[in-house]
Amino acid sequence: MVLDTIHKIRDLKKLSIEELETLGDEVRERIIDVVSRNGGHLSSSLGVVELTVALHYVFNTPTDKLIWDVGHQSYAHKILTGRAERFSTIRTLGGISGFPKMSESPFDSFNTGHSSTSLSLALGEAVARDLKREKHSVIAVIGDGSLTGGMAFEALNQIGHLKKDIIIVLNDNEHSISKNVGAISEYLLRIITGGLYNRLRRRSYDIIRKIPRFGDGLYDFIYKQEARLKGLFVPGLIFEEMGLRYFGPIDGHNTGLLIEIFEGIKNIKNGPKIVHVITKKGRGFAPAEHHPAKFHGVGPFERSTGLSIKPASLSYSEIAGRTLAELSRTDKKILAITAAMKLGTGLYEFEKRAPSRFFDVGIAEQHAVTFSAALAARGFKPFVSIYSTFLQRAIDQLIHDVATMNLPVRLLVDRAGIVGEDGETHHGLFDIGIIKNIPNFMFLAPSSGMELRDMIHFAAAYDKGPIAIRYARGGEAAGEMDFASHERFTPSKIKRLTKGKDIAVFAVGDMVQPALRLAAILAESGYKAGVVNLLSIKPLDLRGIERVILESGGFITMENGYLSGGIGEYLLSRIRPELREKFLWSAGFPDEFIGQGKNRELFALHGMDPESLAKRLAPALARTRYNEKRDTIRRVSG
Repeated sequence: MVLDTIHKIRDLKKLSIEELETLGDEVRERIIDVVSRNGGHLSSSLGVVELTVALHYVFNTPTDKLIWDVGHQSYAHKILTGRAERFSTIRTLGGISGFPKMSESPFDSFNTGHSSTSLSLALGEAVARDLKREKHSVIAVIGDGSLTGGMAFEALNQIGHLKKDIIIVLNDNEHSISKNVGAISEYLLRIITGGLYNRLRRRSYDIIRKIPRFGDGLYDFIYKQEARLKGLFVPGLIFEEMGLRYFGPIDGHNTGLLIEIFEGIKNIKNGPKIVHVITKKGRGFAPAEHHPAKFHGVGPFERSTGLSIKPASLSYSEIAGRTLAELSRTDKKILAITAAMKLGTGLYEFEKRAPSRFFDVGIAEQHAVTFSAALAARGFKPFVSIYSTFLQRAIDQLIHDVATMNLPVRLLVDRAGIVGEDGETHHGLFDIGIIKNIPNFMFLAPSSGMELRDMIHFAAAYDKGPIAIRYARGGEAAGEMDFASHERFTPSKIKRLTKGKDIAVFAVGDMVQPALRLAAILAESGYKAGVVNLLSIKPLDLRGIERVILESGGFITMENGYLSGGIGEYLLSRIRPELREKFLWSAGFPDEFIGQGKNRELFALHGMDPESLAKRLAPALARTRYNEKRDTIRRVSG
């Protein structure tokens, strides 16, 4: 195998075009094989194999800086840059990350995991390079989806202004190869990326600009006419107008052509350039080609068929989507908004039911929130469904555009808590600390699909201010659920699940089931634990909580979030001072970025699984029982 000969990046540069094409096929097969077992971002990575080979062949990485936007398309990059032997460990505990990570390899220029960041990083890298008088190239790879993010356009604006030498590769993978990718387009590309053309072009423009009085105006006129002429053949006028030279579109699966074009562009040193590459998501694996969105982020699947090997279950995202779809039948004011995650958030059901009231705003979480604020102000009922990790991008909008005006925006915080194998950039651990501290917000956390359904029904009727519902990744075994009906939900009311005076366990959301397991383990040792489902993070049911604490020897809290700024701290700050003496500790994540691994592995690693918690509680419960016996003896003998 050609892949077995690639030990260092310089080995890649020894190969012929034919060998590089064979290498691409082998890399693609390796990705499919590993992702079928580990899960991961398949479609995006399969689509950029030839592009990745060409970039590493032409440029001198890691001296030349290659920056991947989001990074979920970096699997081929990892295989080619010294991590082929460890690729089978991707996204596993202790294995390599599913995203670029600086601490993992010098070839990973930055940690990336969220979209629309590569252009800002590339410009910063280019400015630093020039200030230090270095000479390396800076290449940013950004997808057409990521380019919808406002941050990308902010960066493009400054890139066009500063005119730094940057190469932007626009990976356009949402359409089949454009009709512009043909003989005329390739002929023009070969001309405009050639050395002779660019030397003549540069010298001609220098001469024109030196013409007294008229030079600058004539230069601007000719430059714009050149851009318009190119626009007859290629769709890059918008970039030319922003001050970036446009090249493309190019067949992103033609290794030889990619290498030829990048070799030419590498030698053009006067200002920013954008290379438009057309690729196909899921290339080389039929199920992913036919259903690229399904295989964007996928769990383990059968290699031969593409079918999931996980048992059928109904995810919380699907429950949320189906509930909203049912509500939309009778309530025409209900709207659904997502930021480029229609499938992930389960809103495809809503779109089918009420397409005119469904809005996918692209990768633009800030816009999604403020857009929804205006809709709420005009009497509509917008439900904004965003992953917790991506909601971090819209904190200012939650505060300024929603909460200060007390607008009834309904926020569905999907993938809250740890999300397993995607790791530190995707865990949803910050939302509790953020949202509970924003005035006017109500903040709920269901522990089951039924509770999520009931809370969404409640939110649809609630119009006194903004409301957020936090729920974890995953779901429940598939079964019958009536999404149109619901049980009455009352906010700020705890739900006592078990009674026990030795210890009270206050759990929130997906920590309720581990809390019940903890109670069962403690019962085996003769201790009785009272498990309480908080349901409402804000407002807290202080009367109910204090009643439980008074009846218990001590209490702990359990949350799938950070301890700092979390539920434990919040609850402790709100109860009466004399009750705080019964507080033992909170179970939550420490003040560090949490790595990747299966959820159960991460809970165990941080002492948050029921078995670890039971061992930690045992000494405290033994001391409490000993003190109670001692006090009883004293009273009797006294």
